Amino acid sequence: MAQLLDNQIGSSKVAWRFNTWDIAWLNVKFLLGGGIVLTIVLFGLVGPFFWDTDLAYTGSSPLNLPPSWSKGGNAEHPLGTESNGRDMLAQLIVGTPSSLKVGFLAATIGMVVGLFLGSLAGYFGGWWDHVIRTISDSAITIPALAVLIVIAAYIPMTNSTGMALILAMFAWPGPTRLVRSQILSLRERGYVRMAMLSGAPALEIMFVEMVPNMLPWLAASLTGGISGAILGATGLEALGLGPTRVPSLGMIINHATTNSALVRGMVWWWLPPIITLMIIFVGFFLMTIGLDEIANPRLRGAKA
Repeated sequence: MAQLLDNQIGSSKVAWRFNTWDIAWLNVKFLLGGGIVLTIVLFGLVGPFFWDTDLAYTGSSPLNLPPSWSKGGNAEHPLGTESNGRDMLAQLIVGTPSSLKVGFLAATIGMVVGLFLGSLAGYFGGWWDHVIRTISDSAITIPALAVLIVIAAYIPMTNSTGMALILAMFAWPGPTRLVRSQILSLRERGYVRMAMLSGAPALEIMFVEMVPNMLPWLAASLTGGISGAILGATGLEALGLGPTRVPSLGMIINHATTNSALVRGMVWWWLPPIITLMIIFVGFFLMTIGLDEIANPRLRGAKA
């Protein structure tokens, strides 16, 4: 009878934990941010079915048309065109997925590298920890943007993948430090100790037993990394150091700057990409804050 009662209590505790975990993921900030990002993604994916994306390239449209609601505009180019004959709406439809792709690739590569190095440092400790921690701490102190400008100036980039690989060079130290700190904490948990005593391989313990418990932290780090990579790519592209053949939000800003859009009062050349970037950053910021609250009950006011 006592054994049955203990089993029932244990089952109820497990069920309570799962229910609490499910409720935690229903975070308003996370869902709102995810909805914003999903809307932006759908804008880039569905847009080509409703608008001719060939208009995003040079000479495809009349020059210097204002938006449709301004004097001289027309419905064929609702956001207007710029001085090289590119349709602004078509550029946004093509450029938004390109910028998101760079951010996602760079942040994902940085996360994978950081997950592997941080797991090694936290689990094994000793000289593994000393070497990896020293390298990651040193990499964080390097002014990434300045180095990226120098690299991009000497390495020609013809596509967004090359841009992502360059940005990934500075995307791994943050995840490495995060994973290392979490592994150091999880290493002392009872279930990890039992797995060690049972003779389970180190890689299995790290990536099967420990990593699933870090998913909210990893997801928060990934969303933050995507925003940082998009910002870095936009900065390089705005300086003219990105792939010029691939429309992106940064290249739209670069074209507007090169053609003196501010001086000439061509607001529709530079304002739409900036607004799009602001929406993207707000969405990822809300997702990051929401994931932090999911991972840390104290931030959402729940009882630990």
